[in-house]
Amino acid sequence: MTCKLDYQAPADLLDGRIILVTGAGDGIGRAAALTYARHGATVILLGRTIAKLEKVYDEIEQQGGPQPAIFPLNFEGATLKDYHDMAETLDKEFGRLDGLLHNAGLLGRITPFDQYNPELWEQVMQVNFNGPVWMTQALLPLLKASTDASVIFTSSSVGRKGRAYWGAYAASKFATEGFMEVLADELDNLTSIRVNSLNPGATRTQMRKNAFPAEDPDNLRTPDEIMPTYLWLMGPESRGHSGERFDAQPPRK
Repeated sequence: MTCKLDYQAPADLLDGRIILVTGAGDGIGRAAALTYARHGATVILLGRTIAKLEKVYDEIEQQGGPQPAIFPLNFEGATLKDYHDMAETLDKEFGRLDGLLHNAGLLGRITPFDQYNPELWEQVMQVNFNGPVWMTQALLPLLKASTDASVIFTSSSVGRKGRAYWGAYAASKFATEGFMEVLADELDNLTSIRVNSLNPGATRTQMRKNAFPAEDPDNLRTPDEIMPTYLWLMGPESRGHSGERFDAQPPRK
C-alpha cells in the first residue's frame, strides 16, 4: 500500500507503549528506536553489538525519552532457548509487548545463483527469516497481553518481485512476506495483534551502500525521513490494517 510520508504523528502517539526493535544499533533500526522513544514509547533495543546499543540508549536518554532497555542478541547464533529466555525476561520486566519491529537483516552477496555459497545462504536465511519467525513465536504471549499490538516485518522490493542476483536476500524477503500473511490470517479476529510488512525502499544505510557501491547516497532519503510510515504502523491509527504490504516511500522513478 502507499506510504504515509505525509503522516503527522502526535507527540504522545506511543505514550506508555513497550516496543522491541531488532537491529537497533544503527541505520533504520536506530532511527526507529529514537523516533518511537521521542513519541513516548519504552523501547527495547535488540542487536548484536552492545557498544552501538549503548550509544542509542544514551541518545534516547539525552532526548528525554522513557528509559530504554538493552537486549544483546545475534540471530546468527541464537537458539530457540535464547528466544524463550528473552521472552521470559521481558515478561518479568514489562509483562507485555505492544510493538515489535523486525528490522535486523543481512544482505549476503549479490551474485549469480550458481556461484552462491551455501553456508552464506543459510546464514542470510537464519538472520532474515528463521530467527525473526521463532522470536515472534516466543513473543506471541507478550503481544497477546497487549490491548493493541503491532508487528512489523521489514520487506524489500526484491521480496515482492524477484530480481536476478539477489539470491538469499530476495528469497528471505519473499518468505517473510508469506509468513506475515499466514500469521496475520491466523490472528485475525482472535487477538488485537496486527501484522504487516514494510518495504523501507532505497534508504541511506550501510546495507544499501554495500549493495550499490557506485550510487550517490545524497540522492537517497535518510532513515529519519522515512519514519512517518513506521510511526503510523506502530500507532493506533493503523488499527484494522493487518496482512497488508506497505511502502515507506514512493517508488523511485
